[in-house]
Amino acid sequence: MGCCGSKEGSKRKWKPLEDRSCTDIPWLLIFVLFCVGMGFICGFAVATGAAARLVSGYDSYGNICGQKNTKVEGIEYSGLDQTKNKYVFFLDPCNLDIVNRRIKSIALCVSECPSTELHTLKEVQEFGKNNGSKLCSYQLEVSKYTTDPESSKLCPKLPVPPSKSIPLFHRCTPVDVSCYANFAEALITFVSDNSVLHRLISGVMTSKEIIIGLCFLSLVLSMILMVIIRYISTVLVWILTALVVLGSIGATGVLWWLYVDHRKSLTDKLPADQLEVSRDNVQALLVYAIAATVFTVILLLLMLIMRKRVALTIALFHVAGKVFIHLPLLVFQPFWTFLALMFFWSYWVMVLLFLATTGDPVKNEQGFVEFKMSGPLQYMSWYHFVGLIWISEFILACQQMTVAGAVVTYYFTRDKANLTLPILESVFRLLRYHIGTVAKGSFIITLVKIPRLILMYIHSQLKGKENACARCILKTCICCLWCLEKCLNYLNQNAYAATAINSTNFCTSARDAFVILVENALRVAAINTIGDFVLFLGKVLIVCTTGFAGVLALNYQRDYTVWVLPLIIVGLFAFLVAHCFLSIFEIVVDVLFLCFAIDTKYNDGTPGKEYYMDKALMEFVENSRRSMQDKSRGGRPNSADGRELKPMATGASSA
Repeated sequence: MGCCGSKEGSKRKWKPLEDRSCTDIPWLLIFVLFCVGMGFICGFAVATGAAARLVSGYDSYGNICGQKNTKVEGIEYSGLDQTKNKYVFFLDPCNLDIVNRRIKSIALCVSECPSTELHTLKEVQEFGKNNGSKLCSYQLEVSKYTTDPESSKLCPKLPVPPSKSIPLFHRCTPVDVSCYANFAEALITFVSDNSVLHRLISGVMTSKEIIIGLCFLSLVLSMILMVIIRYISTVLVWILTALVVLGSIGATGVLWWLYVDHRKSLTDKLPADQLEVSRDNVQALLVYAIAATVFTVILLLLMLIMRKRVALTIALFHVAGKVFIHLPLLVFQPFWTFLALMFFWSYWVMVLLFLATTGDPVKNEQGFVEFKMSGPLQYMSWYHFVGLIWISEFILACQQMTVAGAVVTYYFTRDKANLTLPILESVFRLLRYHIGTVAKGSFIITLVKIPRLILMYIHSQLKGKENACARCILKTCICCLWCLEKCLNYLNQNAYAATAINSTNFCTSARDAFVILVENALRVAAINTIGDFVLFLGKVLIVCTTGFAGVLALNYQRDYTVWVLPLIIVGLFAFLVAHCFLSIFEIVVDVLFLCFAIDTKYNDGTPGKEYYMDKALMEFVENSRRSMQDKSRGGRPNSADGRELKPMATGASSA
């Protein structure tokens, strides 16, 4: 038996794309049952919740706007007939409670939102008389708006900003940007001059066309980079290697020079306190110089050992570029994943809002009505939260499995001209055979992510209250869980690739992939350090190019002088887009490496065991074997090394 009930057969050979069978069926059933539970929560929330409270809104006394209401015990102005008053109006809409995430103001049901700014109570009174929309609290008559001494507390804060109702949700929302700027000022405390913040926000509004255009530019640049990165990867890798080596040697030399210089300047003529400090500095510089020397020597040895692995990284990048030429639709995988996540998150938020409306009315300290969940509803909320994490990870895992399946099909197809629709074939295999494997892998990530999120929430709630020891323990646990999550993500990704190759269950695939990775530990280290840094440089290139284009565009516009916030928005979006697209490239490289490692382990280029690999990878293997033969210095070479490498079958494409 395998882990978690998965069946494991005896040791088998890798048979790429030959046999297909359903994997992890019990986990498929568990996932289906879990989704049925999510659907039950949705149905329960819609059926038993007061959906009208969500759509139509309600006032501070528990009355739903636009309909008749029942009396809430202990609340004087509850149970009113609000049929004619369809909109929720807040006396102070800009007074936002950031901690509790709500508007800290009395809410009323009114028949019309004020479309123009009202500066005085007289204007508020005229608005109420002309439109029948009472903007002050229910206990205050319209005729007393200007005379009642309590008007300042029971009437809206002056001036009343113009507002309009949100489509589908009947709330009077201020249309003036300054209201949102006031909210931002509550969050951004480093701005001493509030006028600066107003100019920043207004600048975003006036430059929105440029921002949208630059975001589209970053999208195009990311798609182009995924294709051309194979042509520039060699230059980037060797420049990076040279910079690291030269930087380490230079830093070590500087430290030794500083040590010698400080030691020469050390004389007994200095005052006692300065002499002691100088000796400490000399001792510290000696320690730093020795440590830097050891680090540099180790680094040079590692670079010497891994120089061939660097060549493998370059070859994999080259082949990955070819994959995107043969499978151009891989470029659009982030789009489908993003749309799926947006659809699910919208559904999740909608159900959460409906679930919140199932609460019972409770009188708060101010004498107003709040709706709070109690009893089993709270457990439903936790179930719903777990669903958010698990299904989100499931969607991301489906993307990984789809990309892995397409790349595996590409790699192990000898004649690339016979490739038809490998991405659609990969999607079909996922839906037909491997949904249970994806559900199991995403659940393992969920088991790690939820405790980390809970600890992060506890840390944020106890910020400034816990002692140093507790804070250190919390941060250590969060860091360890984060590292574990990253390691499991990497192992899961390779397990999905192994499943795509051999159609084995999750645990068997994870074990086989782990064995392959351990056998090629140095190669894995080279690919994940040099390769990741090259991809990071690609992200920096996209962000810098988009930012430079933004500077030119904003300079050409000339009607806005503060460029900081638009450029920050564009830069963040460009980095996010570049990360999403280049993460697909990273998955392709990782899957190609796993296929390459399996190919070299079970094939040797002889008849009947021809390699599947691309010409670029074949050249890397040939160079490695020649190097091993040269080291033998005339000794009899290994029989496998003496044979000529036989590439893919006749007709295979290396383009």
